[in-house]
Amino acid sequence: MRTRGRRTRDERGSVAAELAVAVPAVLLVLMLGVGALSAAARQVALQDAAADAARLLGRGESEGRAFGSVSGAVHGAGAVSEQRGDLICVTATADLAIGRVISVPLRASSCALTGGL
Repeated sequence: MRTRGRRTRDERGSVAAELAVAVPAVLLVLMLGVGALSAAARQVALQDAAADAARLLGRGESEGRAFGSVSGAVHGAGAVSEQRGDLICVTATADLAIGRVISVPLRASSCALTGGL
């Protein structure tokens, strides 16, 4: 018969074992959450940089200056431009590394009227 408030021998260490299983799972969830927030922030910055580059090219600035603004705003980002009728469109890309294992490609596009001020 088991008495209330006392543990038997086969229950010893069960809390430590449960904690040893739970801690890595919690850390993994936290790492993925921080990675998702970081990816979202970098995606917003990449979208803003693509829009800035499209406006620069639309005003007649050089590709070097426009693409330099993209790489200056988002470290490691690259950009390409394409003429579509009266529009100049810029596509910016960057990779986001979450730890050493996960790499997420990010892409943002924006267009502006050519000859606009």
